[in-house]
Amino acid sequence: MTAMKKNKKLEKLEKYTAPTFEEGIKKVKELAGVKTRKFIESVDIAVNLGIDTKQTDQTVKGSVLLPNGSGKKVKVAVFVANDDQKKLALDSGASIAGLEDLMAKIEGGFFDFDCCIATPDVMQKISKIARKLGPRGLMPSPKNGTVTTDIKKAITEALKGKVDFKNDKGGTVHCLVGKVNFEDGALIENAKAILKAIKDAKPEGSKGKFVKEFYLSSTMGPSVQVVLESF
Repeated sequence: MTAMKKNKKLEKLEKYTAPTFEEGIKKVKELAGVKTRKFIESVDIAVNLGIDTKQTDQTVKGSVLLPNGSGKKVKVAVFVANDDQKKLALDSGASIAGLEDLMAKIEGGFFDFDCCIATPDVMQKISKIARKLGPRGLMPSPKNGTVTTDIKKAITEALKGKVDFKNDKGGTVHCLVGKVNFEDGALIENAKAILKAIKDAKPEGSKGKFVKEFYLSSTMGPSVQVVLESF
């Protein structure tokens, strides 16, 4: 192996750590190459949890309204039972609203939206397309506040930066924190809000250390492990 190839391999394996949130955010921005990218990268958090994902009662999921927004333009689809609710949804900022017509579009492959909201009275009907929405994390859920009678509030929160989270098979929760062009303090505040929401969602059956480790990263950059004690 030549010296050049060896150095490149070591570079790929290099791990980054930060003693505090502040240092973690600074490192993520540095590694993201903020000044050289042609697009604004997102900042994400990955939290590894001490849960047994084989146990159905140890799923960690929920939602959190980011204090400083997500920086992402969100398209909201709303399932409602009548024209008055449809008008309210569209006036409140939803990209699309309806019921049978919206279900038919989704059955046909329409997924040009990031969030789904539904009123409780239509849930039985839209269960028919759960196989379409579920795998994409788009199925409305009371736990995430996306099944509600207060359509306007749910849409407003989604547009302001409400994000959902759920652990994967490895017991890790991935969540959007914001954009690399956010102020450091705004990203830190968002990240802490996410960690608090995850801790609040701790299952009763989870024993031992709940939050084992967490990382920050940009869309194209490597991850930076933040020392757990800083939280």
